[in-house]
Order: sequence, then structure tokens, then C-alpha cells
Amino acid sequence: MALPETPESNPSDYIDEEDFIALEIPMEGGGERLDKALATLLPEYSRNRLKSWVEAGAVTVDGKVTKARFMLRGGESIKVFPQEMPEQFAFTPENISLDVVYEDSSMIVINKPVGLVVHPAAGNWRGTLLNALLFHYPELKYLPRAGIVHRLDKDTSGLMVVARTAEAQTALVRQLQERAVNRRYLAWVWGSTPSQGKVLASVGRDQRDRLKMAAGVSQGKPAATQFRRLAQGHFQDHPISLLECRLETGRTHQIRVHLESLGFPLIGDPVYRKKIPGIAKAIGLERQALHAFALGLEHPATHQVMAWFQLPPADLMGLMTQLHLNETDLPSESATISSMGNAN
Repeated sequence: MALPETPESNPSDYIDEEDFIALEIPMEGGGERLDKALATLLPEYSRNRLKSWVEAGAVTVDGKVTKARFMLRGGESIKVFPQEMPEQFAFTPENISLDVVYEDSSMIVINKPVGLVVHPAAGNWRGTLLNALLFHYPELKYLPRAGIVHRLDKDTSGLMVVARTAEAQTALVRQLQERAVNRRYLAWVWGSTPSQGKVLASVGRDQRDRLKMAAGVSQGKPAATQFRRLAQGHFQDHPISLLECRLETGRTHQIRVHLESLGFPLIGDPVYRKKIPGIAKAIGLERQALHAFALGLEHPATHQVMAWFQLPPADLMGLMTQLHLNETDLPSESATISSMGNAN
């Protein structure tokens, strides 16, 4: 059988490429059960673990979730989303409230609050967006990652889209691959930034601290972030800038890493804080000042261009006064949605 295709050799196949393993079943592999084929192709994982991933919907065959006993014909494309957590907890429905901005039979748009982890991972086996989705939309158990196609950091608030059908998930992932999803963020940063700019710097694991990402690393993946300054303020004589950022790619911690690499770290960021002033703690913000305020995409079923707008939550709105900024400095809903429609 063919060797697994690593994310690095197929960089266009998902919004967070490092999260899955791609396999191709050769024609001579026909007639073998899926779980046995996976055990042969992925000997580093136990058979029980692989079987549990299949049953949890974390393995797809030609884009579809199936059973461990599924008989392969040969020639199938397999995607395995390794779940490095106890699956019996990770895929348990939990009654966690969701702020649903929009929903129909194809997709859901959610305003994610601060503190909610999107997908189970080490230290957060339960209480995630995935667990909440499985409770409120039980049919999502049949989709990989419960329909999740992109993420926000735990302490980043704002808009996310989730697929409700396999067809919608495929279409949304394709739009993300093609950079056709319009994602805009508000970021409050230390320093006086240029009026606008674009960061083109790869993002990958920091070789000195594996818990962090870094810009410009040789083993990183290409990443691009556009920004424009909306307003300037100050805190105890230190300059502050309010930025609108637009993602062209979706790397882990991309905005945080890119802005910090320019010398403009996010206010409140607990990780990327090399150049923050000594009075940073006085602001009192307990998370990075980053909010996904606008989302635009083509509807996966109707192909209609759609857009949503969400003002920042109370903690970030409070920054506006604290940093001597005006609420009128924030983008307006009508102007934002109009510009997003034109951009798409």
C-alpha cells in the first residue's frame, strides 16, 4: 500500500493542514476492511485507537464517514484526523449554550465567546464547541470534526461557520483552500502602526518553545495577513493602535504571530509579548484583544454571497474608552458587509 501523504506534501487540502493524514488506497488493496488497512498504513497507532477514530467520525473515505468494517474497493482517498485525547470524552454531547447568528439546513454561523475551546485537545477534553455542537445538532456526529472547518483560539471571540452536511463541509473547505472566505478581525495592539500593510511570513512551530508559533521559520507554512489602522489611542502615554486584519491564510495564531513579528503585540496576549510595555498589566485585560467581527462566504448550497457582522464583546468595548478611542472608530455593519460583498 502507498505510504501516508503528509500535510507538508499536500499543503492545499485543509484550513489547518497539520491536522490530518491523507492516504491513498491502491487498487490491489480492494477487498480489505478499512480498520485493517489503517492498521497496516499507520502502524504507529494501535488498532483500537484507529477503530475508535473511525467510529467517532474522524476518518473519511472519499469524503464520507463510514464504519470500521467498511470493505474497500481500491483507489479510495482516506483522511485520518488524529484525535490525541480520550475519544469517549471528546465526542460526548454537552449542553453548552451557543450564540447562533444564522442557521439553515446547510450551515451554522456562531458567535464564539471568549474561553470556549473549539476542538478537544490536551487539557481540554470536554466543554468545547464540538461538544456543544453535538448536543444542539446531533446529526453532526456523522461529519468529521462535527462539521467544524476552521477555528478561533480559545480566547479569541467572534464569528465562525460550521457545516451541517458533508456537501456543505466540502464546499466550505474548498472556499477556505481557495482563500474565498472573507474573515476580518479587530485587533488592539501596542504601538503606532503604519496606516496599512501586509505581512507575508511563514508561520510554524517555534523551535525554542514548542507551545508557541513563530514567523519566518524555515519549516513553517506560507501565511499572509492584511491590516489597516482604524484609529490610534494611548494608555499612560504609550501608543495604541486599533487594526482591522484580514486573513488570506488560516495558520495557528497567525494574526498574533504576524503582528508581534512587526513589533506590535496584541494587548492582553499572554503568549506573544516580547515588546509589550511594562504597564501592560495595568489595562487588566485577561486575554488577547482579538475579535473576528466579520465573515463573508458563498452559501454552499444556494451559492448566494452572504456576510455577517458582530460587534466586539463587553471586555473589548470597554477598551475603547480606556484607550481613549471612540466607538465610531469601529467598522459599521453596513459598510463592512457592503465591502465584503464587493470583495467576494
